[in-house]
Amino acid sequence: MAAGRLTEDVYARIDASLAVADARVAATYPGEPTGRQPVHTVYVPAGRFHADLVGEWGAAALDVLATGELDAPDDVLTRVRTKLTTEPIEDLRIDFEDGYGNPGDDVEDAEAVRCARELASRTVAPFCGIRFKSFELATRRRGMRTLDVFLEALGGPPPAGFVVTLPKVTDVDQVSAAADVLAELEKANGLAVGTLRFEVQVETTQSVLSHDGTVALPSILRAADGRCSGLHFGTYDYSAGLGIAGAYQSMDHPAADFAKQFMQVAAAGRGVRLSDGSTNRLPVGGVDTVRAAWAEHARLVRRSLERGFYQGWDLHPHQLPSRFAATYGFFRENLPSALARLDAYVGAVDGGVLDEPATAQALATYVLRGLDCGAVDETELGQLGNIDRRTLARLAARAG
Repeated sequence: MAAGRLTEDVYARIDASLAVADARVAATYPGEPTGRQPVHTVYVPAGRFHADLVGEWGAAALDVLATGELDAPDDVLTRVRTKLTTEPIEDLRIDFEDGYGNPGDDVEDAEAVRCARELASRTVAPFCGIRFKSFELATRRRGMRTLDVFLEALGGPPPAGFVVTLPKVTDVDQVSAAADVLAELEKANGLAVGTLRFEVQVETTQSVLSHDGTVALPSILRAADGRCSGLHFGTYDYSAGLGIAGAYQSMDHPAADFAKQFMQVAAAGRGVRLSDGSTNRLPVGGVDTVRAAWAEHARLVRRSLERGFYQGWDLHPHQLPSRFAATYGFFRENLPSALARLDAYVGAVDGGVLDEPATAQALATYVLRGLDCGAVDETELGQLGNIDRRTLARLAARAG
């Protein structure tokens, strides 16, 4: 082997000069989070939440699916019906903010206690949490109090997959304050450090661009002190803040795409997941109205998936069929080609595409997402290729 002409002193000097940068990169970019990500978050006003709500939403979705005409292949519709029976909601957020209003302190206190006890009584969904009022001056103390009362009423650690939602961020310091409050609540309730995490809603212009003209999102993630689990786009508050007329506020408006692309760049590699927003066009009314709303919702869900947003918001039980149909179609239609490319990558077969390690990682993550949400069965892995779930997890965990 050729020795080369650089001395060990040069190697050591360069290593030393980049030691601080190496540590900064390792701390800032831990990589994409592992484990399941829900395909949606369902927001339910606190006053309407109860422990049987998830089953009721599933039943309502099945009823409308039986009477409507959802445009999807038969195999997808069969899986959707199963999903609506077994797990109609993947992530449930009990809303004490916009969807709840301001009924007064005594009423909200009582509702926080009731909701916490209902949530503690059984597992309602794989992921759950609450959205509290923002840390702006007018609502800050009420939001903190709701968090405090709710966590106390749980009577123990929160359920698995629990996360709280911080809305309407207008200054990075609000994120720091929220992280501080969660740390104090962990102490007060005897919870392990890091138990309480939050997602930040990107629904104000200030959460994209700070008052000083710098990009706010990286600062928001730093200010969260490791507690930020996700960035969720808020379609309508963000659009309204830009002066976009109500008829044109949509998940696919160019202004929305601008914000979401910043979210993607800011979150990439930082262990923070992304969620798109919602559509307020609901599939309710006559058959034609339902069919048109389903088509619009499915189009927007598909659009988000193609752009790397694997989660979105749903606001009504009738949106569940189109959510799952669009999601299942996305993961099923490219499954054979994804498994064939992964087989070629690991050397199991000769393939016609030479994939880089990062692409193999993305392909494996794609298949795992399909497995997690029910779009794909593990038996299909063996039928369509030679990759098992353990290999998928290894490939998804790191490029290489």
